[in-house]
Amino acid sequence: MTTDNSAGTGTLLVSAGRVHGVNGASVNPPVHRASTFVFDTLDAFETASNMPFDGPFYGRVGTPTTFAFELAFAALEGGHRSIATSSGVAAISAVMLAFLDKGDHVLVVDTVYDPVRRFCNRMLTRLGIETTFYHPDMGADIETLIRPETKLIYMESPGSGTFDVQDVKAIIAVAKARGIRTAIDATWATPLLMKPLELGIDVSIHAATKYIVGHSDAMLGVVTTNAETYDAVRRSTQDLGACAGSEECNLGLRGLRTLEVRLRHHEASALKLALWLEDQPQVARVLHPGLESFPNHALWKRDFTGSCGLFSVELVESDPASVRGLVDGLHHFKIGFSWGGYESLILPMHPEKSRQVAKWTGKGALLRLHVGLETLSDLQADLAEGLDRLRPL
Repeated sequence: MTTDNSAGTGTLLVSAGRVHGVNGASVNPPVHRASTFVFDTLDAFETASNMPFDGPFYGRVGTPTTFAFELAFAALEGGHRSIATSSGVAAISAVMLAFLDKGDHVLVVDTVYDPVRRFCNRMLTRLGIETTFYHPDMGADIETLIRPETKLIYMESPGSGTFDVQDVKAIIAVAKARGIRTAIDATWATPLLMKPLELGIDVSIHAATKYIVGHSDAMLGVVTTNAETYDAVRRSTQDLGACAGSEECNLGLRGLRTLEVRLRHHEASALKLALWLEDQPQVARVLHPGLESFPNHALWKRDFTGSCGLFSVELVESDPASVRGLVDGLHHFKIGFSWGGYESLILPMHPEKSRQVAKWTGKGALLRLHVGLETLSDLQADLAEGLDRLRPL
C-alpha cells in the first residue's frame, strides 16, 4: 500500500490505506481475523520478528487490517507513524506511561476528560508519579509550574464539557525550550480540523470511537507520533497489550472515507443551533468555540480550520426537576455517553465536581449537546419544546 501525502484531504480520506495498482483488488481492505501468522522457515519467521510492526507477525502486534488503518491515519495527521489501540483511554494511558516513571511529574490541563483525571489520580499516584492540573488559560505562564522532574505536558483543546481553547503554540514553545514532551487529545477536532504535529506537538491522541468510526458501533483509539517519540509510545502500547481488533480497525477505515462530508454536516447544523440557542431566554450562554462570543475564539480561529457537532449550553437557573423534564422529554436528542456518531445526544455535565483550578462558576445546569445528522428543523423543534418545559427560578 502506498499513500500520496501531497493529495488533497478528500483524496487522502478515500485512498489512504488502500491497495492501488493491483488488478482485482477490493475497494475496502479485507478484515484479517487472525491471532497467529505462520511461516515456512525460521529465517522468514526471524525476519518478521525483527520488524513486527511492519507486516504480519502476531495478531496482538497487528494484522494487515490494523496496518492499513494506521497507515491511513498517519497520512491524515502528517505524522511519523500511527498506532491503533483498543480505546481512546488505552491510547492516553499508553502515552503517559511511555514518558513517565517513578518520581516524575506531569502537567495536565484541568479541563481534561474525566477518565484521564482518574488515571492520574489512581494509577499514576500508585506508580509514584505526581500530577499538577493547570488552568486551560495558561499559555507561556505554564513555565511557572515546571519542575526539574516534569517530563510531560498533557493538553486537551477544546477541553471536555466547557470547550476551553488552549494556547497550544505557547505551551509547545515552553516545553521545547525545557526538553519536555507534549501530548494532546485532539478528538474534538479530528485530523481534519487541527494538525497537532504541524503545530509542534510530539504526540496526537484520538478516541477514534467518536468521529473516526462515526457510527457508534466500535471502541477504538489511535496515537500519532513524530519520529523521536514513536519507539517509546510503541513500546508502551505493546507492553500494555491494549491492541485494537481487526474488526474495529476496519470500522475505523470505513469511517475515514466519509469523515469530511459528515463533519461538514455536523458543523453546519451545530453552528446554526448554537446561534439559535444564544437567542433563547432560557439559555444563559452557549459554549461553542466557533461562536464569536466564546472566550479565546481568536485562538480557536488561529489553530483550527472548523468545528464539529459537540458543544455545551448553560441554562438559566431553573427548577432541577424541570431540567430533568427538559432532558427526559426530548425525542431526537437521546441520553448517552460518547459522541461523534450520526445520532444526536444530550448529557448533563458537572465540571464543579472534579475541577481543581478551573473552577466552574456557572449557576444554571450545563448540558452537552452532540448534533447529529438528523434534519436541522427537527432538532431545533425538539430543543424548543424542551426549553418550554423549563421553569426558571
